[in-house]
Amino acid sequence: MNIRHTVAAAALLAVAGATPALAQATPDWNGFYVGIHGGFLDSDEDKNETLVFDRDFDGDFDDTVVLSAGGDAFSPGYCSGQGSNAQPTSCDRDDGGVEGGARVGYDMQFGSWVVGAVADVSAVDAEDSVTGFSTTPANYAFTRNLEQMAAFRGRVGYAFGPALVYATGGVAYGQIDNKFFTTNGANSFVERVDEERAEGTQFGGGMEWSLAPNLTLVGEYLYTDLEAGDYVVRAGPGTAGPTNPFILAPNTAGTDITRSNEDFKFHAFRLGFNVRY
Repeated sequence: MNIRHTVAAAALLAVAGATPALAQATPDWNGFYVGIHGGFLDSDEDKNETLVFDRDFDGDFDDTVVLSAGGDAFSPGYCSGQGSNAQPTSCDRDDGGVEGGARVGYDMQFGSWVVGAVADVSAVDAEDSVTGFSTTPANYAFTRNLEQMAAFRGRVGYAFGPALVYATGGVAYGQIDNKFFTTNGANSFVERVDEERAEGTQFGGGMEWSLAPNLTLVGEYLYTDLEAGDYVVRAGPGTAGPTNPFILAPNTAGTDITRSNEDFKFHAFRLGFNVRY
């Protein structure tokens, strides 16, 4: 059984376990709580993402890699995902991800209204890729792997019976592992910049249901938009000949390559439990 099946089974068991407890008395939502959560991630991919190039090393990725006979060396195109060969039509979409973590929060209740704040940390397994295809033919894939995430959000909810329905939003931070792969064996490829920290916003909503005087079940949807740090790979001469597009004059030292889109966006569907004090 893989990790996604395990998370799904745990979610079903939690819902099944909650069924006999739906008739709890109206809870008091004031005070601190701690909890755990797990769930699925679905990448919100940019289908128009490309690779961009800096041929003159001026820091602006606004150049075209041109063939010695003229024409765009990347005319075959791009895809949002991992390319298996040198044709964009063979590109595989990024798989969904999973996460699991813990949270701590505090709520204050004013009649039926509840306001508070929550901080959470998660271990994450999710990726976001883009692949470019050259006329060589070859492919060039950039992948971001989100490994850890932390968030701090405010939340506002409305309580009725054993339930609290709420909206939430705030800031998020992520730890990213950047990777590069190519089928081009002629040029050399060296990482020039690798910034692993990402930051952005997170918002969504959910429902918290009282199972016992100090135990609640939480179902939650969150949308996260992280701005990833820079990741630049330099294509150098290697064993390539003088007509290689990456090392054509006037810059025979090579070409810097990066992604056109800095955003890592995804949808998260979580299930968890809170213990309230």
